[in-house]
Amino acid sequence: MLRPNPAVLRRLVDEYEALAAAEAVRGPAELNPRARDLAYTLCVSTGTRDVKRALEAAHQWLAAAPAPAREPVAPMAGRRMPATEPA
Repeated sequence: MLRPNPAVLRRLVDEYEALAAAEAVRGPAELNPRARDLAYTLCVSTGTRDVKRALEAAHQWLAAAPAPAREPVAPMAGRRMPATEPA
């Protein structure tokens, strides 16, 4: 089974958990459409049919994923590095 990009999976989990926490504070109102969409996407991404299991799988995969690569530093276009004096 293919696994989603860890950065994408992390965004899905973070957004879903933030919406779920906000809904828990507001009370048992109707599920937010965005939360419903995120739950569906998490289930599809993890090959599960239940958002609770999807979150469990996602957390396991994220824990096992390699650390994200550092973003490259943008070059200093048109600038010259100052010359250093010999010691």
